[in-house]
Amino acid sequence: MTRVTRRTALGLTATLALPLSARAADTTFGLITINQQALFFNQMNDGAKAAAKKAGVNLVIYDPNNDPVKQNDAIDAYIQQKVNGLIVDAIDVNGLMPGVKKAAAAGIPVIAVDAILPPGPQKSQVGVDNQEGGAVIARYLIEAAKAHMGGKAKLGIVGALNSFIQNQRQKGFEDALKADPGITTVQVVDGRNIQDNAMSVSETLLTGNPDLDAIYATGEPALIGAIRAVESQGRTDKVKIVGWDLSPAAIKGLDGGYVIGVVQQDPSLMGAAAVDALVTLHKGGTVPATINTKLTIVTKANVEPYRAMFK
Repeated sequence: MTRVTRRTALGLTATLALPLSARAADTTFGLITINQQALFFNQMNDGAKAAAKKAGVNLVIYDPNNDPVKQNDAIDAYIQQKVNGLIVDAIDVNGLMPGVKKAAAAGIPVIAVDAILPPGPQKSQVGVDNQEGGAVIARYLIEAAKAHMGGKAKLGIVGALNSFIQNQRQKGFEDALKADPGITTVQVVDGRNIQDNAMSVSETLLTGNPDLDAIYATGEPALIGAIRAVESQGRTDKVKIVGWDLSPAAIKGLDGGYVIGVVQQDPSLMGAAAVDALVTLHKGGTVPATINTKLTIVTKANVEPYRAMFK
């Protein structure tokens, strides 16, 4: 792996690679993630690392800690270092496009992963359809409400309004709910993609809506925060939770029956597919404009194969 050092000239707070002049013969790719708090992004990193090791290339990873400005700064730094390719998981998809265009103009191919970028010079988009995933879990909740809740439910949403991805998941969910007037959304709260924030706003949501029947959480921190709030307020027998991305807390909730469905992506596969795409491009090949990875609704009935991932 590439040696790393702390760069301060651009105000970056995480580590980036040293200039590449001393190892010009090496192939080095940069991965700009969203944060390293969520298990999802760590699993993506692990998949990318494994694929890079298999391909015999260097991989350097930058964590902007949920700051979109630092993502663009990281692109600038990697352009200066002359990396051979970039993988980006955008916080602000429109705000990142100037950096993506700069990288492309410098001859550095860019692969978008997870977050869907607007049309531009990026070579491929790796991931799932987040809006459709939101619709799928909404339809699942509608059926669950018909089967177990008399067809009616008062719903709260724990979102991350600073996240383009999670706003897509929220929109897909809300649009799909329009087909069933039995489920009404009483409040949307903003967890800002941070577990502690998500727990705090979830507690506020529950306190302000004592008759709440269900919660939809748009990402891993939101889901964990919602679960912890429901547990702390002793409402696991009253409130049913659906959301995105498994974790030990989500599996515990599935076992307990208060989490009823989780949209599960394959972040490790996303990371690996993005690196593989850059390897193909570096060798002069072409890649599809869209590389789809799988999406599954995990319930109490099919959670067993996932347990080993979270031990």
